[in-house]
Amino acid sequence: MPTPDPKHGPLVPMLLVLTVVTGVVDAVSYLELGHVFVANMTGNVVFLGFALAGAANLSATASLAALAAFLLGALVGGHLARRLPGHRGRLLAAAVAVQAALVAAATALAAVAGHTSDPARYTLIGLLGFAMGGQNAVVRALKVPDLTTTVLTMTITALAADRTGSRRLASAVWMFAGALVGALLVLHVSVPVALASALVLLVAVAALIHRAGRPTPAPAWTRPL
Repeated sequence: MPTPDPKHGPLVPMLLVLTVVTGVVDAVSYLELGHVFVANMTGNVVFLGFALAGAANLSATASLAALAAFLLGALVGGHLARRLPGHRGRLLAAAVAVQAALVAAATALAAVAGHTSDPARYTLIGLLGFAMGGQNAVVRALKVPDLTTTVLTMTITALAADRTGSRRLASAVWMFAGALVGALLVLHVSVPVALASALVLLVAVAALIHRAGRPTPAPAWTRPL
């Protein structure tokens, strides 16, 4: 765990938990929704190229659906960041509450309708892609260095090149943990249980960050950078 940073307060551990969520939902989407990512858009762009070239077991339609949902979620997340510019705690709590509602809908859908039919599969891709796009946009607005929660390429590059950064290392480790746990749940339990685990983490983050940001006057870490 990185050293506590009074400048960002509880945002650092909360964003690490969201990094775990990323690993879990990408495990669900890649393993069970047709080799597509709902959080890692670099992977989807590459998969789209592979699919258009005729690679087996890849769907250009699924990659495009994930990209579209992610972009729409990022659009809404950016709008929310502009609506709540003065308090980083309220912004994150509101964004994660919306994300939790979307993941709850995905969990219920997977439990009731399954995930193998095209209508269910594409709805799940849409719900999860939208949720992760919103997360990415809001985390970007929070401006906590080295914690993007969804992308690791530059984080790992900086970790190796600079040879410093406990947050960078923690980000990679926590995403790995999320992917591992998500894959174990998907492969050995069920998709609804994997999604429910992500939902529990999101509800916990929303509740904890809301509580941490409530004091008046607002704590220093809630102020925009």
